Amino acid sequence: QVQLVESGGGLVQTGGSLRISCAASGDTICISTMGWYRQAPGKERDLVASIVTDNHNTHYADSVKGRFTISRDNTLNTIYLQMNNLKPDDTAVYYCNSISYDSPYCGKEYWGEGTLVTVSS
Repeated sequence: QVQLVESGGGLVQTGGSLRISCAASGDTICISTMGWYRQAPGKERDLVASIVTDNHNTHYADSVKGRFTISRDNTLNTIYLQMNNLKPDDTAVYYCNSISYDSPYCGKEYWGEGTLVTVSS
């Protein structure tokens, strides 16, 4: 099993910056991709950004390209999401996600409990 713990959420003004973190523990050797999803009230949970373990390839939702940066510290099994030029529409609960390699020894997917990011106008 993999455990994911997010930290760093909070309240920030429009145009401000915030960095959130997600620390993985447990069967971290199973993790092929980690990412951030977000869910605003009354909306679906959507992918924000992801990063591949092996080659650090990244993917971003169009709405955050140029403003958010995902990074990973493999020695700490931690990913970060640096969020700049924040907008009220970025207000959501941000969830950390991990996807495992296709192996009978690994669970498929794990989620953290989420961290709230609120952007005031």
